Amino acid sequence: MRIASKVLSRDQDGVSGFLAYPSAAARRPGVLLLHHANGVTADLRTTAADLARGGYVALVPNLYHMLGVAGDSHIGRGAELQQRLTDEESLRVIGDACRSLARRANVDPARTGIAAHSMGGRLAIPFAADTPELRALVLYYPSVRDEIRTELRPRHAFDLARTLKCPSLPVYGGRDLIAARETRRRLWESFNANGQAFEWHFYSHARHGFASPDSEGYQPELAAMVWPLVLDFLHRALVEPPLA
Repeated sequence: MRIASKVLSRDQDGVSGFLAYPSAAARRPGVLLLHHANGVTADLRTTAADLARGGYVALVPNLYHMLGVAGDSHIGRGAELQQRLTDEESLRVIGDACRSLARRANVDPARTGIAAHSMGGRLAIPFAADTPELRALVLYYPSVRDEIRTELRPRHAFDLARTLKCPSLPVYGGRDLIAARETRRRLWESFNANGQAFEWHFYSHARHGFASPDSEGYQPELAAMVWPLVLDFLHRALVEPPLA
């Protein structure tokens, strides 16, 4: 499938980031791809292009740019930025990006979902809880910790995952040093309690960041193994179901 892509700026397009889509004129399902703490890296642009080849309009919003953080690369700055950017601010710009995606002429707004990595996955859980019209949620090792509520992080995924209204596919690994075993167990219970279809994939040898080439935990063979599962899930959640 022939595809096109575009770098977006907040001034010209209303949202900063990267967009990839099939070239043929038609309304397609839309996927919002939320980045990890390193920002919009080359691998996420590649993922967006791969989604476009699969028939989706894929938008990777640059959350940092939309929150006023300068610079073309944010690799290595994630911990510092997350100490000063509130969830409320991040969820606001994710909402801006999601609405921008849904308004595109080549997107079917009734068939939109999210795929998210690490920090983006942690933020995707409250966003999905607040956005019941989403049709799918893919979470690569969301960076959820068992931590107290603060002004930066006033709500916790343990509480929010049980309120989701869409199918979900979380992926975690046994060697993930961010989301500990007990955290993963409590998250599993919360997803299981929401009454929606969910497919929890666990790989005992997987590290945090196994799908990100910029991560020390990168495991390309595992990333290649998981990708077809993600595409199959998105097809079933966004393409196959008839609309009510």
